[in-house]
Formats: sequence, structure tokens, C-alpha cells
Amino acid sequence: MWSQVQEMQAHYQPMTQLHTKARVTTLIKKRGQVTDTNRRLQEAGREVTAQTEEVIRCRIQQRNMAITVEKLQLCIPVLEMYSKLKEQLESKRYYAALKTMEQLEKVYIPRVSQYRFCQIMAENLPRLREEIKEISMSDLKDFLESIRKHSDKVGETAMRQAQQHRTFNSAVAKQASIGQYTKPVYSLNGRTHSHTHNGLMMDDDTGDEDEADEEVLTAQDLVDFSPVYRCLHIYTVLGDRETFENYYRKQRKKQARLVLQPQANMHETVEGYRRYFNQIVGFFVVEDHILHATQGLVTRAFTDELWNMALSKIIAVLRTHSSYCDDPDLVLELKNLIVIFADTLQGYGFSVNRLFDLLFEVRDQYNETLLKKWALVFREIFELDNYSPIPVETEEEYKLVISRFPFHDAEIEKQDFPKKLPMSQSVPQIYTQVKEFIYASLKFSESLHRSSTEIDDMLRKSTNLLLTRTLSSCLQNLIKKPHIGLTELVQIIINTTHLEQACRYLEEFITNITNVSPETVHTTRLYGLSTFKDARHAAEGEIYTKLNQKIDEFIQLADYEWGMAESDGRASGYLMDLINFLRSTFQVFTHLPGKVAQTACMSACKHLSTSLMQMLLDTELKQISMGAIQQFNLDVIQCELFASSEPVPGFQGDTLQLAFIDLRQLLDLFMVWDWSTYLADYGQPTSKYLRVNPATALALLEKMKDTSKKNNIFSQFRKNDRDKQKLIETVVKQLRSLVNGMSS
Repeated sequence: MWSQVQEMQAHYQPMTQLHTKARVTTLIKKRGQVTDTNRRLQEAGREVTAQTEEVIRCRIQQRNMAITVEKLQLCIPVLEMYSKLKEQLESKRYYAALKTMEQLEKVYIPRVSQYRFCQIMAENLPRLREEIKEISMSDLKDFLESIRKHSDKVGETAMRQAQQHRTFNSAVAKQASIGQYTKPVYSLNGRTHSHTHNGLMMDDDTGDEDEADEEVLTAQDLVDFSPVYRCLHIYTVLGDRETFENYYRKQRKKQARLVLQPQANMHETVEGYRRYFNQIVGFFVVEDHILHATQGLVTRAFTDELWNMALSKIIAVLRTHSSYCDDPDLVLELKNLIVIFADTLQGYGFSVNRLFDLLFEVRDQYNETLLKKWALVFREIFELDNYSPIPVETEEEYKLVISRFPFHDAEIEKQDFPKKLPMSQSVPQIYTQVKEFIYASLKFSESLHRSSTEIDDMLRKSTNLLLTRTLSSCLQNLIKKPHIGLTELVQIIINTTHLEQACRYLEEFITNITNVSPETVHTTRLYGLSTFKDARHAAEGEIYTKLNQKIDEFIQLADYEWGMAESDGRASGYLMDLINFLRSTFQVFTHLPGKVAQTACMSACKHLSTSLMQMLLDTELKQISMGAIQQFNLDVIQCELFASSEPVPGFQGDTLQLAFIDLRQLLDLFMVWDWSTYLADYGQPTSKYLRVNPATALALLEKMKDTSKKNNIFSQFRKNDRDKQKLIETVVKQLRSLVNGMSS
């Protein structure tokens, strides 16, 4: 095989060499062609290359431009939103500005956050938020300051509407004969037809109706609440609502305490109370509006807490300041203000029961001021009274008197004119003033939402105080006045008798007012009967006292000559004057009711007897002659004659003479000189000288002994009859023995 191959190579080698040369030549030729072609191609493609590079540059520019436009499209909204934010801030549309900030942060800035200007914007937004918070808080502070100025007006409007509503309800209730209380349904938070928009109360157009009637102002009409809403929305958007709520509530609590502070002289005028109530009502009307116009800024629990705090303070303030009031008209106006105040706040859902409870305390204060006022009225009536029976000249005058006072007397009615009514002018005046007091007391009971029975009870209790305390005190003071004499006291007793009889007419008067029968269970009765009885008893006692004082004045005029030898046989002048005075006085006493005249006469006789006895036994009197005893006996006889002459009818037998029995027996003992009988019968119930006390007899006997032995009756006994002298000495010893026995 190998040899064959070698042979074949040897055969084809020359041929191969020829072919190689030809191929080389061809290759060289082709290479030249290629080189030429390449050269020509290079020359031809140089322009294409230049154009291609230009195309590439254009396309790069187009791509860059597209990217730039795309980025600008992302940035332009950010810039527009930021510009919008600036405009909103400049126009103080802070809530919208916060919304714009939120969009910038969440939507726009993240898209282009790689750019520096966006980073600056993002860094600037928190600062803008803080500025908005500060501005809105500043607006809120201005609002809180402003609301203090407007609370008075808001409260005044609310209370006026409440009063109009209460008046309207009262008129409707009367027409419909409905006696129950209707709760107010008015509101200052909006008119009757309203809707809400974005949390704010919006008023519908009431058209011609508002033009026809007086426009009702609402809280929104008087107060711009937008700072509160803005601030609330801003803090809500910022996620800091709780901070805002706490701040608002804290500030309103402070303002509540300021509103509840009364002026020092508030009690002097009704306007002081009115301003105080207006401010409080305005405060809570605003809070009620905030409660309903916002969601959760204040809660019912918060307003109730504020109200309970305020209610305690209000009650304490009113309790203190009302106690300073001494004008019943002012207290009555205060009561009316409290009622309107309570009705107003009750219309907003606040509990006012404690205020109506307070009104019962104010009612007591009102009654006290009424009592003081009527005390002055009664005193003036008593001072101007002439304490004489009322003269009536004609039928018209008579009818005028009985129209003011319920007087009926068949005997007097039968008399011809002119005639006199038994009471003095003060009686119809007092009766009229008691009725005026009842009317004044009734004024306070109005609008308290109380039943007729409760009102009737109030009237009766206050009238009882007037009768038992005020009128009774005035009568007692009148009776004790020095210028009130016996005639005046007699007339006062007659007056109180007629006033006592008129009490049943006062009962009927109250019944007619309240339509509550006096037979109703637990109905309070009037205590006028006891009042006038007590006054009458005091006047009677004063009569006895003044009679005794007059008797003492006459007795002080006594001028006995205690050492006279013999009486002139006539009674003493002072005593006769005294008896004449008593006779004329007791004639006046016959008009007194009951047994006053008899009691006064007996009291006077007893006092006269006692005074005469004291005159005899006066320790300053050292000596009495028998002539003086005889003169004294004549005076006592006149007293006995006066007693037996029946100066006042109604005494049985010698009852009045018994007032002088002690004097009579003592003087008889000395005049008759009946010592043996006295000593023998002493201690026996049938003794002739039973009323003579041994000490009294001894004292008088000692005064008749003259230590100087001059003008001594015993000197005659010693001269004429030594036995009588011994008898006297024996009498003295026995009297002393009796006195010592009594003392032991």
C-alpha cells in the first residue's frame, strides 16, 4: 500500500506544482481585487458611517429628551401641589393645606424623592405643619377669649327665648285647661329646620316666615365657631386630636370657674343677677352647641361634669347673696330669674332639680323680707291710729269700711247715722295688709310647677308666720309703749277681738285663691286666733300694770301728818281723786269683752289695799299717832264704799270689799283696841281678826310707842290707868311671843 502511494505521489507531483503556481497567481490576483474593492468600499462607506454616527447622536438626544420629559412630568405636579400649598397657607385654608401636604408626602414626593428640591420640600413640610398648628391654636385662643365676651349675649338670647316659650306654654295650658308643665323644645343650636354639612350646623332658608316674625338669633349668629372646627380638623389630620381635646376642655373648665365667680355687689340689683345668669347660660349653650356640632370634642359626660360643678357653685353663690337681700321685690325678681334660668338649661338637657330645691330656700328668704317689710307697715298703722271707734257719717262710709273688713253687727246696723263702729281705724287696715301679704307671698309660688295643695300650704305657713311672729311682735311692742294709756289698751283689746273673729275670712280668702278646701287632709290652719288671744292677754296684763302704776302715782301724792292728835273727819284728797279716777276708768272698761273689767277692778283694789298697808308698815315711818290711824281709817272706809258701789258690774256680794279685809281688820283692832279678843281668838278660824298677822300688829304697835314719851297714847294710860299700861306691855310680849313662835 505504501509503495502504491509513493508511486502515485511521484506521478502527480509535477502536476501539483503546476497547479500550485496557478492558484497562487489567482490568489494574488483576487487579493488585489479584494483590496481594491475594500478600498472602494471604505471610500464609499465613509459618508454612511458619518451619517450613521449622526443618527446615533440624534437617537441618544431623543432618548435623553424623552427621559427628561418623563421626569419633568413627574416633578411638575409636585411643584404645582407645593405652589397650591403656598396659596392655601396664604389664604389661611389650613385644613386644605394639610390635605395637600398629605398628598405631597404620600403620592407626589415619593415619585421624585431623589431630587434635592424634593428633599428640601419634604424637610420643610413638618415645619409648615407646626406653623399651622400654632396658627390654629392661636385662633382657638382668640375664640376662647371672644366667647367670654359673647357668652352674656348668647345667654340673654337663650333666656329670652325660654321666657317666651314658657309664656306661650302657659297661655296654651290655660286655654286647654291643662295644668301640667311642658318641657321646652327650643334650641339655640339651629332653627327648627336644619341639616348638617361637614360637621357644621347649616340653617335652611326660612323665607317670608323669618321676615314676618322677629328673627330668632342662634348661637352661630352670635358666635363664629369656625376657629374651633378648623383647629379640631387640623389636629385630627395631624393625628394629635387628643391633645387638642384636652387643651380645649382644660381651658373651658378654667373659663367656667371664672364665669361662676359673682361680682361682690351682685345682690344689690337684679341686673347683677341677670348678668351672672346670662354668662352661665351662654357658657353652657356654647358647650351644648360644640357637643352636637362636633364629634367627641366634648362629651355628654364632660358637660354633665361641668354642669354639676357649676350647679354646686351657683347654689352656694345664690344662697349667700340672697341672704343679703332685704328687698322682697328684688328677691321676687331673683326667683323669676332662677326659674327662667332653670327652664332654659333644662331645655338643653341639664338637670335643674337642685335649683328648684334652692327656690324653697329663696322662698323662705323672700318670706323673711316680706315679714320685715310688713313689720314696718304694721308699725306705721299702729302709730297713726287714734285708738278710737271708727265714726261713720253716711251709708257710703259704712259700706266702704265693711268692704275692707268683714264686720257684721245687727244692733249697730239698726242704728241711725252717724254712728260708731267698735274697732279703730287700724283694724280694717291690718286686715287689708294681711291680704296684701298673701298676694305678695302667692307671687313667689307662681311658675314653680307646684300643685295647688302645695301652694295652699305655702300660703298658709307664710301667713301664719306673719300673724304669729310679725303682727304678734308688733302688737306686743305696741302694748309696751309708754304713750299707750289705759284707753288705748282698752281699744287694742277690742281691736284684737275683731281681728280674731276675722281669721275665718282669711281662711276663706286663701281657699278662694288656691281652690283647696280647708277640710283637705293635712291642710295647715291659720294660727291667728292664738296670736290675737296672746296680744289681748298681754294688753290685759298691761292694763293691770298701768292701773297699778296710776294708783302708785296717786299714793305718792299722799301727805299724811302721822303725828296728828286728831283727824279732821274727812278723807284725804289724794284718795278721793284716786277713787274718781278709778270710777271713770272702769266706766270705759265696761266695753271690754269677757271679765277683763272685773279682773282689772279686783286687781286695782288689791293693789290699793296692799299699797296702803305698805304705807303703814314702811320702815322709814317711825311714829304713828292715833289721830293718823283715825285719818287712815277714814280713807280705807272710802275705799270700801267704792268697792261696795259696784264700779264694775258682775261681782257677787261683797267680793270686791274683801280686797280691803286685811286693812279693815287691822284698823278695827287698833281703833277698838280689842287686844283681848285678838289674843284669845288667835289661830281660830272664826276669829274676828283672822286676817291680822301678829308681826303686822306688832310693827304698827311699835310705831305708836314714843320713846320720848311725848304724844304717846300710852302716857294717858299710865296716868289714868296703870292696869291698862300693864295690859299693853302684856300685849306686846304676847305678840312677840306669837311672832317668835311663827318664825321658829
